[in-house]
Amino acid sequence: MLDQLREGDIVVVWKLDRLSRSLKDVLHIMERIGDAKAGFRSLTENIDTTSPAGRMMMQMVGAFAEFERAMIRERTSAGLAAARAEGRVGGRRKKLDPAKRREIAESVISGRKTGAEMARLYNISPPTVSRIVAAHRTGLA
Repeated sequence: MLDQLREGDIVVVWKLDRLSRSLKDVLHIMERIGDAKAGFRSLTENIDTTSPAGRMMMQMVGAFAEFERAMIRERTSAGLAAARAEGRVGGRRKKLDPAKRREIAESVISGRKTGAEMARLYNISPPTVSRIVAAHRTGLA
């Protein structure tokens, strides 16, 4: 889009954060729009860069938007750390308990069953069986 801008064009976005995720990038994009002698309008924030006041407002809104994203990132990190401290772990639960994982690894390593047979028996994929066996061999399981 930026490569196609001509003098007098106006770039319109619904919300400023749809244009970019960082203030640095917003300012770079706004500079390119300005170099093309085009304008910019954000409908939600009611910003119109065809006037000096609109340009100043755009820079202020961009700074606040970046600050808000940083605060969200900080709160999310703090929440995850608090959950870990309470013993909660994110992600999907393991489909197989440690005893079943050990049985799969021992059966495949001893040669009693193939990886494909164990995969069918426990309704898991062959690559999962390979990862279980590898982890068992390295002592991680």
